[in-house]
Amino acid sequence: MPAISAFVFLSLLLVSAGLSAAGSGDLPQDPPKDQRSTATVFGAGTGRRRRSTGIIGLNLLLDGGFPRGTLVMVYGSPIDGVDIAARQFWQTEGDEVGTYLVNDTEPEVGMVNVSDVHPAMYLQWLIGDRMVVDSLSSMVIKYGIDGALQFLRQARGEIRETGANIMFIVYTGIHSPVEMTRLMRLADIVIEFSSTVSQAEIERTLAVQKIKAAPAPQRLLPFIITDNGIEASTTSRVV
Repeated sequence: MPAISAFVFLSLLLVSAGLSAAGSGDLPQDPPKDQRSTATVFGAGTGRRRRSTGIIGLNLLLDGGFPRGTLVMVYGSPIDGVDIAARQFWQTEGDEVGTYLVNDTEPEVGMVNVSDVHPAMYLQWLIGDRMVVDSLSSMVIKYGIDGALQFLRQARGEIRETGANIMFIVYTGIHSPVEMTRLMRLADIVIEFSSTVSQAEIERTLAVQKIKAAPAPQRLLPFIITDNGIEASTTSRVV
């Protein structure tokens, strides 16, 4: 066989072997399902990947709202406005529907009373894109921190798939520092509501303490509570 023909013949053999190897599964595989979901949910924020918080000033602070598929913890005292913020998130106008589960007070119109429901059964009641659990504190008191954390892990797995958001309320002054730490670690977003009295006036602020896979804004957002709910300033105060 002439030298050039031999060279061509060997080249064809090598190319054929390479194609066979590629077809046999040696190519890089798709990322695991959870990783694909996280990449979609936590991608650089465009409006369509964010869901309105129901509070204009907080939307601005978060570049458009909550990243879809995230677990949101709001915490504060019962007079700091956490329950009002949760209702505004749930009732934000638009085509999206949601569920508001309440377990420690009288449910309002449209809410679902789950005071006698075990945490393992909560997921079957959570329907839609905007879901609220009011409150996780009562769940911890009744079923323990481990039962509450197991529910949150299951819920987080579900919303990673669907792109929905779940907001859960935690009240301060009830839980141990260890319990608060464990809840904050599991949440994707953590928002603190607080109030102080200054010169006979109540000053209320909220602070985004944690955003998973992104730096939290180093600013306090002042707000007031009106007949229409929480109205937050469109300007924030540097911490």
